Amino acid sequence: MEQQQYVVGLDVGTTSAKAVVFTLDGHVVATGRMGYEWDLAPFGAEIAATVLADAAHGALRRAVDATPPGPILSIGIASIGESGVLLDGSNRPLSPVIAWHDKRDGVELAKLAEEIGIDKFSSVTGLPFRHQWSLTKHRWFSESHPDVRNIGLRLNVAEWIAFSLGAAPATELSLASRTGWFDVINKTWWGETLEWSRMNEDALPELVTAGTCLGSVASGIISPRLAGAAITTAGQDHQSAAVGLGATLVGAEVDSCGTAEALVRTVDPISSRSAILALAQIGVTVGWHALPGKWCLLAGTEGGLILGRALSALGSKDFAADGLDEAARQITAPAIRAFVDDNGLLGFQGVGDDASPAELWRSTIELVTDQVTALHGSMSDIVGDHRELIVTGGWSASGALRDCKRRRLGEFSRPDVTEAGARGAAIFAGMAAGLWPDPISHTLTRSDLQPLSR
Repeated sequence: MEQQQYVVGLDVGTTSAKAVVFTLDGHVVATGRMGYEWDLAPFGAEIAATVLADAAHGALRRAVDATPPGPILSIGIASIGESGVLLDGSNRPLSPVIAWHDKRDGVELAKLAEEIGIDKFSSVTGLPFRHQWSLTKHRWFSESHPDVRNIGLRLNVAEWIAFSLGAAPATELSLASRTGWFDVINKTWWGETLEWSRMNEDALPELVTAGTCLGSVASGIISPRLAGAAITTAGQDHQSAAVGLGATLVGAEVDSCGTAEALVRTVDPISSRSAILALAQIGVTVGWHALPGKWCLLAGTEGGLILGRALSALGSKDFAADGLDEAARQITAPAIRAFVDDNGLLGFQGVGDDASPAELWRSTIELVTDQVTALHGSMSDIVGDHRELIVTGGWSASGALRDCKRRRLGEFSRPDVTEAGARGAAIFAGMAAGLWPDPISHTLTRSDLQPLSR
């Protein structure tokens, strides 16, 4: 009897690394997870590069140890963006990895505005002008720790994990697009911001697309079963998840309802600097997708945080179990209006003596849906209407939220896909192993995959 074959998707996120082993027809056979904690710094957080690598290796080890017999053909790795690993000439980490949400680079951000210009920066890189991107943190490093100016290699997190397994160094396009060093239209490094941030272009490895085979797992790493498995990077985690959910056609949009609500839309490349600037000015990042030849628009709100605050204020731990959500679905015309004030605090207007918890919950749902609808509409005004909407994430379990989205955004699908980021990474792993030519033609779609409830 022929042995089953497997591909592995690894998703290295903000708080944990998750490895999922799939059969070639998309069934999950094993998983592994390893968490980590960032060290608190005065303006944010940092972590040792070795901690990230150890966690990724540990997650892979747990998943592989639980995998039934059969060859493991390849590994695809997706990760958070913006954070970078700086290596010396002997490929040893020179400094901690700064978290994408760290804000120690306030002085550098002001200098960037003065010396490069806000509109110029955004129109070339496709990035909104804010704390987050690699270049200002690298400028901070170069001035606080002058030794990092002599780095031998700079890798994004997914690329670092791939390198630690035996892959050749490379920079994947969707991760390059989130550094602030990349000219998205010309698809090349932007010398002006490289020079501004004291980054040596020679330290940035070859640009590649997700799914490119970068080598194979070296013997003696993690498990003998992984030796020789092809390695690839699978891009930024949101984009890998979009691929895992099947949002691969132009105009497909994922509405990920997690702690932060994220909109991820697949588009054709944009040739207009003014359109790129207009998107960046409303908080939308514009850059190359993990999908070959496509671009990605990515933006978010704090919808999940707001919903969580409302539940906490209402004393509810489970909106489904206590009937709160179903009661909110029955309200036809909410009289209460929820809002967020200038300090980020949630408040309500029109609350009478007879106001029910369901009315407050429903008004909060209307608020967060208003926010994401405005963002969605602004994107469409610039690049055209979406063609398909996929809703996912923990908060999409709320029937009241789904009802509200359907009224504002139209029909959508809600596939039963868990760990979509790892699934997307496994799809790119199949490309690296030569199993399919692109991330659309794969066989990693279970025949028993059914949509969740409306």
